[in-house]
Amino acid sequence: MKSNSLIEQKTLDLAIGLPLLPRTLEWAKTNSGTTNLKGLETVAGALANAFSILPGETRLIDPEPVEAVRADGTVDLVQRGQHLVTSIRPDAPVRILLTGHMDTVFAADHPFQQIRELDDGVLNGPGLADMKGGISVMLGALQLLEQSAIASRIGYDVMINSDEEVGSGSSAALIEKLAGGKIAALTYEPALPDGTLAGERGGSGNFSIIFTGKSAHAGRNPDEGRNALIAAADMALRLKAIHREGLSVNPAKIDGGGPNNSVPDHAILRVNFRPKSPDDQQEAQSLLKILIDDIAKEHDLSVHCHGGFGRPPKPIDPEAQKLFGLVKRCGADLGLDINWRGTGGVCDGNNIAACGVAVVDTMGVRGGAIHSSDEFLITESLVERTQLSALTVMRIAEKGGL
Repeated sequence: MKSNSLIEQKTLDLAIGLPLLPRTLEWAKTNSGTTNLKGLETVAGALANAFSILPGETRLIDPEPVEAVRADGTVDLVQRGQHLVTSIRPDAPVRILLTGHMDTVFAADHPFQQIRELDDGVLNGPGLADMKGGISVMLGALQLLEQSAIASRIGYDVMINSDEEVGSGSSAALIEKLAGGKIAALTYEPALPDGTLAGERGGSGNFSIIFTGKSAHAGRNPDEGRNALIAAADMALRLKAIHREGLSVNPAKIDGGGPNNSVPDHAILRVNFRPKSPDDQQEAQSLLKILIDDIAKEHDLSVHCHGGFGRPPKPIDPEAQKLFGLVKRCGADLGLDINWRGTGGVCDGNNIAACGVAVVDTMGVRGGAIHSSDEFLITESLVERTQLSALTVMRIAEKGGL
């Protein structure tokens, strides 16, 4: 370590004695797929108990209602798990936000449930990297901070949600609320295996477009019908035609249709947009509205659009550049070469950045193959990344800013 502060070094050395790996493995033993409410309840309880060692209030927050469009076109509510929030020194003049998620992409009945060793220091298991290892790193960094001489200079909120993997619909308002007044934020998605961070991110919008036509007999009076399936297919082709660099458009699925002898009066088109910039997102919204109006008029039926851009694009603005620079300098003091690059993936960092808060959102463990049965965690990165986070937060506290 190259830091000039002996106090910092002594504090960071304490990371070696933290139970970073054991608690990661314990949390990962319980399936907490986004739809597994029982598993999420168990993990939320374990996390609440773990974070209660910090000198503040830890509580579980009920999720906001989330709407979903079913295959038959009805809109109903989807239940999500509770979210964890810990608040430390809420009256401190300098405050930051740290976020993570307890849910994984692996449902309760998914075959990928076991943890195994792939190689010396490399473990394979659901959620090890994404992101139960990251949550352990977050808690470890805060444990080190609280043992430092400058802890009293900084306050923070921790938010660990239960629905990040499906867009954070039930926690978006909570994220926005907690981001208010923060000087910076750290999110614990995994870094790449070599430690590279995610820099700028594009946005993401998911839409369900409902087409309501008119049924008719396919032989007797087909022209009196209004074919919702054809309208949905036409819409899919027109949407794909606006796909370009900087604006990915992916018509993904059409629900609808019926017997061969009946004109289908119902269809739903599911589509995902990935705008690179806020301007690209605005263009996508405008084009979507124009296409919906055109399709409704030309096919003489009703078209209703449900959904939105739940993940705004995340550019690196000057304040974010300062935070990335701080993390890089802290890494250098620890003997780590920290770099970053743009990515097409999205996470809660997008939402935080949209609130005007500088964020680095890959402060978690080094790992890879996330969202697959090959997901892996590089175990030596637990201590390494805990020290990186702790030093970053301590430097913010010391300077009173970025």
